[in-house]
Amino acid sequence: MKSLKAAMLAAAMVAMVASAHAAQTPSVELGKKLFNDPKLGGATGAKTCASCHPNGTGLEFSSESPKLAQNINTCLTRAMNGAPLPDNSVEIKSLILYHQSFK
Repeated sequence: MKSLKAAMLAAAMVAMVASAHAAQTPSVELGKKLFNDPKLGGATGAKTCASCHPNGTGLEFSSESPKLAQNINTCLTRAMNGAPLPDNSVEIKSLILYHQSFK
């Protein structure tokens, strides 16, 4: 019985670590989710990135900007009243990947 409980606990821990690792990997899918999240950066309103840029409208060439992370944070802080995202965060990297998909 103890070995069964130990095996179940070990399996649960492996699943949690795998899940946490997946959440830390930047992706287009996560970028899309964040682009449509009114709570991005701790914002408290109902506005999202998609509110001003539905389906990426107007952002087709945004990925070419060397200041893309800064531009995203400017929108986040000014338009959405959120806090800026760190340049090396999974969130900003995912938003950049999502911007790249607008081409």
